Amino acid sequence: MDNAKIERKYMAHYINAKLPGAPADVYIRIGRDLEEYSPSLGAQIDKTSNILGETSVKISSYEKQGSVEPLYAERGDPLFERLQGIIDGSLALDDVVTDVVEVKLWEPQSGGGYPAVREKVFIEVTSYGGDTTGYQIPFNIHYTGQKTNGAFDVTAGAFTAD
Repeated sequence: MDNAKIERKYMAHYINAKLPGAPADVYIRIGRDLEEYSPSLGAQIDKTSNILGETSVKISSYEKQGSVEPLYAERGDPLFERLQGIIDGSLALDDVVTDVVEVKLWEPQSGGGYPAVREKVFIEVTSYGGDTTGYQIPFNIHYTGQKTNGAFDVTAGAFTAD
């Protein structure tokens, strides 16, 4: 077995930029302008100590989220159109729900794609505007924990559940 380190580019994150009500999924890979994307797990940890000096630790849940900053707006980019729609419509609730697929590109392909996990997420646009480098729309991705295992075809941009 090869013990080589896995390069960051082989852990791919695709966000579904489909506009609400549109029939087909439109997966866009996150990372074009990013130097880093590291979803934080935000574990809920409960620690208790007893009179014997022992400490017990219980992890009860995770509040996973990731920050995409910067995201430079580009005409014709479906993700830009989705984010601009959130801004223009002051969208909330179900109108900001989509999914993210995390794809393990270091694993061998099988069943029509690479091993992947799709998770329901909420998009939170944090600001818009930016500096002289271009129009920017940074946003946070809030993961719900509702996951589906499957395979992702990077050529077709399609997820297939197991």
